[in-house]
Amino acid sequence: MSSMGSTGDGADQAGPGTPPPGRPAIRHEPAAAGAGRFSTMVDGCLCVLDYQRHGGVVAITHTGVPPAVGGRGIAAALVAAALQWVADEGLKVDPQCSYVRVYMQRHRQTLGLLAGA
Repeated sequence: MSSMGSTGDGADQAGPGTPPPGRPAIRHEPAAAGAGRFSTMVDGCLCVLDYQRHGGVVAITHTGVPPAVGGRGIAAALVAAALQWVADEGLKVDPQCSYVRVYMQRHRQTLGLLAGA
């Protein structure tokens, strides 16, 4: 694992799929043709981060957290999981989603993942 920390997917816990306390279990759903999604269910609400993979660059296109579960750090956990995967796979990121751009500016250790960096 790189120095970016836990993805919140429970991989660093004793039980598989068990997230650290206070963090949602995040699922990575890669799809055909380079599209993919990170997702979690919180209080019955689907929260997502969508991306398109083009070779060695992952364009993160959307993060979505319903207002009913907003303000809990769910979007940040989704972005952290996605960026951890990018780092682990040796890829770069194109943050097309404004939330991801702001997240990366606030977490400067992730800036080395930017495409063109």
